Amino acid sequence: MLSREEFIFTIGFDGPIAVIDKQAKKKYGRLSTRELAEKGLFRPAYSSAVYSGNKEEIGLVAEAYSRLEGRPVDVSALDRLFGVSLVDVKRSILI
Repeated sequence: MLSREEFIFTIGFDGPIAVIDKQAKKKYGRLSTRELAEKGLFRPAYSSAVYSGNKEEIGLVAEAYSRLEGRPVDVSALDRLFGVSLVDVKRSILI
């Protein structure tokens, strides 16, 4: 299983291997879900919320994104919007 920091900065997959954004992980990996959303890093913020499994965090990201959009965003649409889902990956590479 990937660490939280690896999961939130996964930018793709090469077969069974997760490809991680090394610079973003280093710069923003320690930020909370709220801090990521406040910085406008909505995909990593949503990934962080999904990783934690905390519905309040997911709602927090949806609210922050809704403020940016100027209209309500349905929480159920966020998986598709940001392309995030939990997957069981055992290996990763940093680029």
